[in-house]
Formats: sequence, structure tokens, C-alpha cells
Amino acid sequence: MSLAVVRSRAPAAGRAPEVTVEVHLANGLPSFSIVGLPDLEVRESRERVRAALQNCDFDFPVRRITVNLAPADLPKESGRFDLPIALGILAASGQIPAESLLYREFAGELSLTGALRPMRGAFAMACGTARGGMAAGGGTDMSSSAPPFPVAGETPAQPPLRTPQLYLPAASAAEAALVPGVDVYGAADLPSLCAHLAGVPEAHLRPVAAPEPGMQTAVNAPDMADVIGQRAARRALEVAAAGGHHVLLIGPPGAGKSMLAARLPGLLPPMTDDEALTSAALLSASRIGFTPSQWRQRPFRAPHHSSSAAALVGGRNPPQPGEITLAHLGVLFLDELPEFDRVVLETLREPLEAGRITISRAAVQADFPAACQLIAAMNPCPCGWRGDPGGHCRCTPEIAARYLRKLSGPLLDRIDIQLEMPALTAAELAARAATAGEASAAIARRVSTARERQLLRQGKTNRELDGREVDEVCRPDAAGEALLREAGERFGWSARAYYRVLKVARTIADLAGAAMPSAAQIAEAIQYRRALGSL
Repeated sequence: MSLAVVRSRAPAAGRAPEVTVEVHLANGLPSFSIVGLPDLEVRESRERVRAALQNCDFDFPVRRITVNLAPADLPKESGRFDLPIALGILAASGQIPAESLLYREFAGELSLTGALRPMRGAFAMACGTARGGMAAGGGTDMSSSAPPFPVAGETPAQPPLRTPQLYLPAASAAEAALVPGVDVYGAADLPSLCAHLAGVPEAHLRPVAAPEPGMQTAVNAPDMADVIGQRAARRALEVAAAGGHHVLLIGPPGAGKSMLAARLPGLLPPMTDDEALTSAALLSASRIGFTPSQWRQRPFRAPHHSSSAAALVGGRNPPQPGEITLAHLGVLFLDELPEFDRVVLETLREPLEAGRITISRAAVQADFPAACQLIAAMNPCPCGWRGDPGGHCRCTPEIAARYLRKLSGPLLDRIDIQLEMPALTAAELAARAATAGEASAAIARRVSTARERQLLRQGKTNRELDGREVDEVCRPDAAGEALLREAGERFGWSARAYYRVLKVARTIADLAGAAMPSAAQIAEAIQYRRALGSL
């Protein structure tokens, strides 16, 4: 046979579209060409594959070799196509059975010795394989608009005839085995994989063991019990976790803003199976990668304030996800918020509201999920000590006002909870054992209960409610309605701010198990919108 077809997948920002590797051997002057929009890494596969085959004692055909990566309009990158190209050459030259490639997908970078190196995107590739299933012809069907993971209760467009098999480097197989609906095999090198495909009993590979269904790993977040004092901030963080609200913490250096932010993931409810698959697929296909130790861990991303807009919301060509997408279903922490470039911060306005972001380029458009929870921290002035009773601040009112003007009104309107944190006193630090707070586990139980109430009532968190839904489920009692109206008029709130106070009050009521927000719960929610107005 002079033609062989091997199936693989491309790393494409949380999705893994199918790539068909076609290898044709023809008579003529010896050459080795790769077509199908390969980048430099893929074009370099020619030398890696040639050396690996020769060093593993396979015959490298002295013929005209043409490798086509289809579809031709999909950019191909990374060295993951080394393995399918090598297998295609071996099958086309009759050194391994061509039928052994049916119902299977392959990916992996080859070293010059034939060893298989670890690759990024293994989890995302397994999601794509499982989502597509295997058809009678040995291929898969995964449209670019399909989710990158198997959706519970969804019937595939083409029912799989058998469980698909995915062959990866041994070091990358463990993360891919977390995906249900696909048999993942890990191979150490090219010769052992070829022996397995040829049916040599001694070289038989077994699927990597999958984890138990519903496996939940321990949350790797610091404990709230370590936080000294700051009772109001701890309460605000509990409310934020319960309703998925965005938070802005304002206070002097050393007040504990970053410490509290790092503990928010430990308060959030456990990830569902679909959430865990989605988050892992996004991380796997990104530049940062995914490891099994991150399974079911809420992402926590904390980019530096020098980050560009492309780094924060996504960019490049083809489009790649940014920090807000990598934090999907987790927490995005922006420390020293006014130090970010204002243009960069303004790019957050749409994704914070919609939970998605669309990156458009001349020839391609990509839609990325961005349903993360924002927690930001800032000082009240450039020196950080404005309002301190010790008189440490030397900033003039004009300097402080200019500092705060770096944050636009529309951006602040989208942050539900804005809380001022005072500096810790010497007495609180001296009595730190007595002022230590409640542990994260106890708070997380209350948060979980409140979140369950929201999902049963409206199928989403309170932060995600639209205007009509707010009117239906967040309406307070008469005293609360009067208090809210008076506060809105006094502080000059926008319609968005008014509704966000209602959403926060609804979350406070859910934590208390109340049917509707009371005047006291409305008053607490109002306090979470007054921090910047007091500076």
C-alpha cells in the first residue's frame, strides 16, 4: 500500500478538532513534504520522524513522501503530529498493518531515539475523541461548534459503534484517562507502540486506569482560619462565594486583601463533572497545560498588573484564550487594580457581564467562555494609607482622586461587592489566636447550601440573573423596598447598581434560608456598595 490514513487532533483553545494525516508514497526523486497549513514546529517533523525511524531500525522509504494534514484551512501547530506521520509512513510502506490504525487516534512528539515526549493538550484531545465517538470508517465527527466534552443526556449525531481508542505518550496518558468514554493507551516509544499495533503478545498495551466516577480531590486552597480579624471582609467573601458575585477589596498595605482572595476558591462549591471537564479541557489546550493534580480544582489566576489586554482577555492570530478564560469556573484575582492600564481594564467589561468573549481576526473568529468570578484589590491612594488614623498618608486630595479615576464607573458598576478593609491594630495582632476566624470547611458548607437553593429556584447563580428574573425572585419586603429606593436616590445609583444590590441581598437571604430579602438584608447589601464613595 502506498497510501495510509492516520487520525489525530489539533490543539485549538479548549477544543480539539479532528485532523486527518494522509501519507502517500510515490515514485520519483526522494523528497519529504508536509502540506495542510503546517507551522514551523510541524514542518520540522520531517527531520525528527526521519531520524526516529532510522534509529529504531525501521526502513525509511527512499521515495517521494507527501503528508497532507486535513482540513487544509485549519492551522496546525506543535510536535504532536510526529507520531501519526511516522505511523502513516510505516503503514504506507507495509511495515505495520494499515488496518491496525482504524478506530484509533494518535498524537505525540518523537525524540530522535524514537521515545515519545510529553505533550500539552492531551486532556482536550481525549475530550474531542470522546465527544465525537468512532464511526464505522474509523473516523470521528466533531463539529467546531460542539462542546469540548461529553454533555450529559446528549445523543451523539452519529452513535459510536465502539469505544474510541487514543494513543498518547505515556507521560501524558494519565490526564487524558480522566475523560470518560475513551480508552487511553500510553506508549513509551515508537517500537513498543508498533509492536502493539502489529499484535505482538509481549508488547500488548493496556488502557490507562480511569478514576472512580465522581472522584473529588481535596481542595488545595489556604484556610480562612489563618485570617486574623477582618470580620466584615470574611462575611463579604462568604456572600460573594454563595452568589458568584464579583468583589473589590480596598485597604492599606497589610490589611489582608491578597490573603483573603487566595482563600476564595476554598469556599466555592465542588465542581460538577461537566464543570471539571470543561475547565480541564481549556487548561489542557492552553500554553500552561493541565495535570491530574488539578482535577476538580477551581482555577485561580492572578496576572501581574503589567499584563496586556491580549494576555487578559485573549488575542494573537489564531486567537488564543487569555487569563479570564483560563479562570473560567474559578477565580480571577487582579491585585493593585488601578496599576493596570485603563484600556486593559475596560476590556473586562463585556466578559464580566456576559460570561463569554469573542476574539475576531481578519480570517478567524473564536468564542471563549469567561464565566469566572473576579476579585480585585487596591489601595485607597498611591501611598496606600489614605484615611489611616495614624496620619501616615501624604497624598493630596487631587492625587488620591486622580488615582481612583483610573477605574471607570461602568467597570465599577459591574463589581457587586465593594468593601473597605481597615488596617489591623496592634491589639488584634497580639491577640491573633483569639481573633482567628472560622475555618473554610464550615463556611463552604453554608455556601454550598445557599448555592443549591439558587440552582433549584432559577438554575443559575444570583449574579447571572437578568432584569426580569431579578424582579421575580429578588423582590424584598415592603420595608426593604423603601430602604432600597431611598438608598438609590441618595447615592445616585445606576439601574445596574440598583439591580446588583438586589442580587446581593437575595444571596444574603439564601444564606439565611429566607424566602425574600428583608430590610436588614437589604441594608447589608447596601453597605457593600459604599466603599469608594467614602474615600
